[in-house]
Formats: sequence, C-alpha cells, structure tokens
Amino acid sequence: MTSPLPVLEPLAAYALWSSDYPAHAHNPVMMAEERAMLALMPEALRGRHVLDAGCGSGRYLLHALRRDASRVTGVDLSPDMLGRAREALDGYIAEGRVELRQGDLAAMPVPGSLADLTICGLTIGHLETLAPALADLRRATRPGGRILCSDVHPIGHALGWQRDFRAGGRSYAVRHTRHLYSHWHAACATLGLAIERVEEPMLDPADIPVGAHFDPMALELPVALVFQLRRIA
Repeated sequence: MTSPLPVLEPLAAYALWSSDYPAHAHNPVMMAEERAMLALMPEALRGRHVLDAGCGSGRYLLHALRRDASRVTGVDLSPDMLGRAREALDGYIAEGRVELRQGDLAAMPVPGSLADLTICGLTIGHLETLAPALADLRRATRPGGRILCSDVHPIGHALGWQRDFRAGGRSYAVRHTRHLYSHWHAACATLGLAIERVEEPMLDPADIPVGAHFDPMALELPVALVFQLRRIA
C-alpha cells in the first residue's frame, strides 16, 4: 500500500517547491486551467491595470503583459515564490510596469478599486474559507471590473486527488480546501459579484507525458473550475 504524502501548509510547501516552480503551466491540469482562463482574458489590455492575487511565479502577470497591460500588480503570501516572479519579470520590472507585494489573499496590501481586471489562478483553494478572499478580490477591483478565478475542480478532491510536488527527492502535497459551486454562488450573491461565465476544462490527452502515472478517470471528468465574475457596484 502506498503511504500517504505529507500534507504541508501552503507557505511551507511553496518554500520547498519554489526553486523548481517555473513561470508557466507545467502540468496537464495547469495547462487545461490556463487554456480556459486565457480564453476569458481580454486579448488587448492596453491602458488596463491587472492584479494577480496569488501570483506565484508570475505566469498570469506575464500573460497580461504580453497582452499589453499598462500596469500589473502581483500579490503572494510566499516570499520565495515572489522571488521567482521577480526573476521571470525582470525586464518588465525595469520598465516600471510591475509591482510585487507580499500579502494574504484575504487582506491584500493594495488600495480599493485598483484593478480593471483581477486574476486569481489556482490559489483560492489554499484558503479554508471562500468568502473573505472573494470579498478582498472584489474590494481590489474597480466597480464594473472583472475577476477571473480558477480552482482545482471539487470532484478531484472527492476522488482523492492531491496537489502534489517533489522537492529534495521527496513527494509532498499542499493542503487544499474543496470549495463547491454552491459555495461560490452563495458568496458571490452576498458580496455583489455577478457570475458571468463558468468553465469546467478537461485534460487534453496530448498534454500527458508518455509513461505518466495518473488516474484514468481524470480524462473523463473536469479538472478545474473557472469563473468569470463582475463587480456589480
């Protein structure tokens, strides 16, 4: 019988994972999630300020800058992941288009109504409760602005899937909390966030490396839950 993986709190997990964490989607679940998120992101962001809440190594900040965002702000709890983002965004930082700040997703160190577009990719599941994070994403987004959020699909949690990684020759999992669609619906209704689009991307078999060990059910079920939200007022 396979031994269960040690489950680490997010801050401890990313301290270990950061050295091998690139600024691009690097596994099949992330690739499926990113395709859905980028399909919802405007193609042209000139003149827009984009906030990435839980920016990690900077992959969505890079996408926003490549779509000509005038300013981007990244917030992450992990100083190690922010270090990775600084490496990836070095040229844009020199141009004065990037600001990176350390902070909690539910209490971000940014002013209200900062962003025209707010992104939160595969981060919100690291929080045990959904509403405080959504409330702060709303606060940081201008009235009428949009928020793109993604999380690992709750069905994966029910099947025992974990957000696992390797560091120092050992395997670990990151603590993750399942947030059901009903939780999102209730929180958004309370906070004044309109749910405009919901996507449930599936894996592309072409993304799965030859010889990879994975649950075959993953090809039959959605692997991510992606929301396009709008701040009503």
